[in-house]
Parts: sequence; C-alpha cells; structure tokens
Amino acid sequence: MKFIITIGRQYGSGGRFIAKKLAEELGIKFYDNELLAKAAIESGLSNHVIETYDEKKDGLFSGVVPSAFSVDLSLGQKVFLAQFEAIKKVAEAESAVIVGRCADYVLEDMENVVNVFVTAPMKDRVERAIKYYNVEPKKAENVIVKMDKKRASYYNFYSDKKWGKADTYDLCLNSSVGIDESVKIIKEFVKAKLNIEL
Repeated sequence: MKFIITIGRQYGSGGRFIAKKLAEELGIKFYDNELLAKAAIESGLSNHVIETYDEKKDGLFSGVVPSAFSVDLSLGQKVFLAQFEAIKKVAEAESAVIVGRCADYVLEDMENVVNVFVTAPMKDRVERAIKYYNVEPKKAENVIVKMDKKRASYYNFYSDKKWGKADTYDLCLNSSVGIDESVKIIKEFVKAKLNIEL
C-alpha cells in the first residue's frame, strides 16, 4: 500500500532530520529540496526562480488552486503551483516523506496520508540553529522567530489551514525526546492510523 507522511516543522526543531531518517528506515523516498528540482523540470521554470520563491508568500490568492498556469499569476504563485503538481505526482506514484510546502493541504483529499508537525523548546532550537545552520548565537532566537513567521505566513496564505495549529495535523510531536525516538513515535503512529505493518 502506498502512503505519504508529510512533515511540517518549526525552524530548528529537527523536523528535516527526523523526516530524512524516517524515510531511510521505511525504505521510501524523501522529498525536500528534491521537490524543487522536480517542480522546476516539470513546470519549465528555472531552478533559480523555484529556489527564490520556495516557501515564500507572494501574490493575491489564498486557498485557491487554479487548474492551469495563467499569465496573470505572479512568479510566487507559479512556483507554488509547480510544487503543488509535483507533490500530487509523487503521492500518486510512490510512498514518500515530504517536508513542508503545504504538502498536507495539497494532499488533503487523498487517503493514506499522515500529517505530522514537529516542534521543540526554544532552547533546543537555538542549539540546533547554531550547530547545524551556523547561526550566530546572539542572533539565533531572532532568526528562529523570523523563520517561523515566514513559514506560517506562506502556509496560512496558500492553504485554508493554520500553520502549527494542532487540529491541522494528525500528530504533533515535541522532538526534545530526540531524533531516533521521534522517528520511532511517528512510525508507531503511522502503523496505528493506517493499520499497516512497517
């Protein structure tokens, strides 16, 4: 049975690390930046344009997905739609773990999708931002708040849901239990929700 796990995440929560390890353990594809390349190729937009507008709010429509590209759309909207189509194609073709990019909203009408949101205490997020993203210690908390605002703005603009709000997801997880334990919890939840063996 094909299934998709979407991972929304606060900046510095380790959501991407969890998603990658989860995909590895399940033996399925992991999509994050890979989705950008796929979207660029299939839409005819350049990699530069896709990367520039990735998870950035732009344009005037909200929660509405036109059926085809239009000359009236902004570049940001075209990038969102390119990613929207890429996510749909991935979900139709294979099992995968997809990070961010409103994937839970894009796939809300599909069966066998589990939507997870990863959070963590600010202290843990600051440590991770400094260690893995080379953020200056004095600026770490400010960077985290800004990145969360950017992600929330993008998600809330393009979907009809609220970023980080518990009832938007199937599972909200505090990653302070550790990456390995987080992966284990998600796997157990997926098994229970979809009634499958992993």
